[in-house]
Amino acid sequence: MLTRRQFMVSTGAAVAAACGTPKPAMTSRERVDLALKGEPLDRPPYTFYYHFGLENEPGDRHAAATLDFHRKFGVDVVKVMSDFAYPKPEGDWFTPQVVENPFPEQIKALELIRDGLSGDTYFIETIFNSWNQAEKISSKEEVLRLKEENPQALLDALEAISKSQASHARKAIEAGAAGIFLAIANAQFGLMTEAEYAEFSEPFDRMILEAVADAPLNTLHLHGDKVYLHRFHGGWPAPVIQYSPHTTGVPIEKFRQSYGDVLMAGIDETNFRTLSQQDIETQWRAAASAAGPKFILAPGCSVPNDTAGEELQRMVAAVTA
Repeated sequence: MLTRRQFMVSTGAAVAAACGTPKPAMTSRERVDLALKGEPLDRPPYTFYYHFGLENEPGDRHAAATLDFHRKFGVDVVKVMSDFAYPKPEGDWFTPQVVENPFPEQIKALELIRDGLSGDTYFIETIFNSWNQAEKISSKEEVLRLKEENPQALLDALEAISKSQASHARKAIEAGAAGIFLAIANAQFGLMTEAEYAEFSEPFDRMILEAVADAPLNTLHLHGDKVYLHRFHGGWPAPVIQYSPHTTGVPIEKFRQSYGDVLMAGIDETNFRTLSQQDIETQWRAAASAAGPKFILAPGCSVPNDTAGEELQRMVAAVTA
């Protein structure tokens, strides 16, 4: 007579023989493709990122840091930071000309990242929206002052910047990016009214996205704690939205009531460094359950720039265990 242990071992062997060789784990690209379609997968694709602080370094240095980060943490979507400065006009800050290649070092970096990834993993290019770029070449106060004193001059400046950014977006796709990651930080209460955002920012944000409307992984990053989230629930050429349920206080369940495409969210970016592996696993399982299959696991924004490697590894371990 077989003992219980012998029975379990023999039964397990028989099942293994009947099923054949175990199916290998999905690749990162397979996970992302299935998430975009809302089809079953082995686990949600995941990503996280922070600012490397290399905006004054050449593009090859930026590319090397990005590839090294990916090799260490194996994210399913490589979100490429783009902190290089927008070229300042020679005259007044609000008289920029359209620039065909406003971020040449970033394009160089993207080409190197493409070659380094060898087609195994999707990467997306970060673009900070034109309102943000205007603030960077002047100041927040100057942009607001011009809006009040000479709104047409501001609109003209934003149009020139946006045409330049649209050109950069097209070059990024040509360099192999699967989409752009358009960061919008001004569509929120306390910074602009909805009417102001509709007039001074939304047309230019759409211009950039529409330049690469066919890219499969365009992502809207809605930054802030009082975002006009409802403005982005549909009609944008981006199949992915990233926002922070933790800072906005809007749970994924509620967001899902009016948004059916891919959500990139789930992990508390503000307290990321203090989260244990169990904390992260709890958060990602709850987020995945609320979001459904059209889901990419990520913090709501960049994690703190001083996050240590072992702290990042907790998320890797939580998701891939």
